[in-house]
Amino acid sequence: QVQLVESGGDSVQAGGSLRLSCTSTHAIPCMGWFRQAAGMEREGVARAVVEGPPTYSDSVKGRFTVSRDDAAKTLYLEMNSLKPEDTATYYCAAAWLYGESCNQRRVSEFNLWGQGTQVTVSS
Repeated sequence: QVQLVESGGDSVQAGGSLRLSCTSTHAIPCMGWFRQAAGMEREGVARAVVEGPPTYSDSVKGRFTVSRDDAAKTLYLEMNSLKPEDTATYYCAAAWLYGESCNQRRVSEFNLWGQGTQVTVSS
């Protein structure tokens, strides 16, 4: 059974940085970070698929960097220049997909999720 465990969430001031980690029990080709703010729908943040370029939502492009260490079965999210609107619970998700199939998969279609880690950015 696949398990995803996130860590690294914290409370920081605007302009600060955080690094999130997601460790998987299995090597899965399509992995991504998603977030859900209070009262909002879950949204995609960044995705990293094996042998493909990472993708980002427009709201985080240029500030966040997603990377993966396949040997360690770990996905990372480096978050810089954090803003109060980045406040949310951040989730790691995975799917047995490659290439554009990973990038085009809707949030609701991911069926492997971690428990989430809270990021709070104060102004």
